Amino acid sequence: MALMGQMMSMPLLISSLIQHAARHSGDTEIVSKRVEGDLHRYNWREAELRSRKLAQAFARLGLQAGERVGTLAWNGYRHLEIYYGSSGSQLVCHTINPRLFPEQIAWIAKDAQDRALCFDLNFLPLVEKLAEHLPQIKHYVLMTDRAHMPAASTLPNLLCYEELLEAEDGRYAWPSFDENTASSICYTSGTTGNPKGAVYSHRSSVLHAYGSALPDAMDCSAKDVILPVVPMFHVNAWGLPYSSAIVGCKLVFPGPHLDGKSLYELFETEKVSFSAGVPTVWLGLLTYVASNKLSFSTFKRTVIGGSACPPAMLKTLMDDYGVEVIHAWGMTELSPLGTLSKLTAKQLALPPEQQRRILEKQGKVIYGIDMAVIDDEGQALPWDGASAGNLVVRGPWVINTYFQQDGSPLVPVQAADGSSMGEWFPTGDVATIDADGFMQITDRSKDVIKSGGEWISSIDLENIAMAHPAVHEAAVIACRHPKWDERPLLVAVKKPGAELTREELLAFYEGRIAKWQIPDDVAFVTELPHTATGKLQKLKLREQFKGYKLPTA
Repeated sequence: MALMGQMMSMPLLISSLIQHAARHSGDTEIVSKRVEGDLHRYNWREAELRSRKLAQAFARLGLQAGERVGTLAWNGYRHLEIYYGSSGSQLVCHTINPRLFPEQIAWIAKDAQDRALCFDLNFLPLVEKLAEHLPQIKHYVLMTDRAHMPAASTLPNLLCYEELLEAEDGRYAWPSFDENTASSICYTSGTTGNPKGAVYSHRSSVLHAYGSALPDAMDCSAKDVILPVVPMFHVNAWGLPYSSAIVGCKLVFPGPHLDGKSLYELFETEKVSFSAGVPTVWLGLLTYVASNKLSFSTFKRTVIGGSACPPAMLKTLMDDYGVEVIHAWGMTELSPLGTLSKLTAKQLALPPEQQRRILEKQGKVIYGIDMAVIDDEGQALPWDGASAGNLVVRGPWVINTYFQQDGSPLVPVQAADGSSMGEWFPTGDVATIDADGFMQITDRSKDVIKSGGEWISSIDLENIAMAHPAVHEAAVIACRHPKWDERPLLVAVKKPGAELTREELLAFYEGRIAKWQIPDDVAFVTELPHTATGKLQKLKLREQFKGYKLPTA
């Protein structure tokens, strides 16, 4: 009979994170740029007390364990309190992306069966418009104080967030329960079909927070000042509200103010050392910094994910501004972190250019994630950096099934010798893994261009275009071709005031990629479509250029 361990049995609960921060880093600041326009300051100790008051308020409203609390809110201290006050009291925190179409927001809130909806002041008109489609919501909470409450609203029994907290005394003990209980729910961006819900547990969220804070991941510590540019409605801000509590660092929230000027001023005044966000946000910040001949005094490290970081952006941040770029990959279904690109001791001995090429990859898994690339028959491919296949993952913070959906998305995987490796989650990405375990996304499976039976990576073509000094942003999609089946079309946005012709841009590819992979044409546009989470919306581009006739056709 196996000998059992004799350790304390304490469940991994989200409430333990903020308790730890309040007890051991209680006076460390949390700074928020509010929707109301001012700057709010308090600390982890006050955040934990207010989260307990919020848990009391939810109970007074009659919310029961397991019921969902929806949010339509920017990054700020009240949103943080809802993260902890709901999950910590056995409710389920459901962050909704306010950038989605109103019909999608209504569909998601309905699918999740939200019972309460907490929202920022500037979303009041949106919520008033949605209310008639959300009969299941019993409580509408406006995240502001009495002074900013509207004189009248069409919402039934509109509640004031600050008044709810003022009515409570905070004498509330965080309950203990099964760590596998649902803590939060996030929906995929739904670029094809309806969005799907990923339900995280307390256990998975705490483990993810531990893993993401590790030195070879986001490398978070109490010395940091962290500003999550990635929204709290985008996969829980990549777990930063949780990992920040683990290390007890200063946290800075930008609210809705995500333009280059606002971000730069907040970075400088609050001495931000670390941030995280999607490439489109950094484009705006870098444009502002470069055009005003500025530099960063404390900003030293950033995680860039959500979509591939263009090598030109990585080079600019590292060489021109001394900011370490940690290229990352993940998904809503992974809570979201899967891999991060940090050099090993062996790789630090390589020449700088070789190091740069490694850092351009999406990187190595962190403990808690395993990955493989497989062929269409489900057989694992070698880790040689060349064999591209379907990327699959598994781990304690990877979903097993989607919310309210029959069946599991998992697929069986076989080792090279034919033995079973169990079931894994198919990511929809095409990737290679090298001998050192560094993964590189070569495309989304639906974005790969198949030309004359050969694969062309749209990401490679986009990265070359982005390296041109006159290109602001670029996307590559497949166009039908009578001879080659598909050929690449480059859709590009020029930098303000830049002059650039089709011929000049296509000539830029020569010597940088095989001649047969060079795009057949260039279409210049004023802007590219993005999803609500800042990713390039290839589906919309393909629709826009559906009947496009290539000059080579």
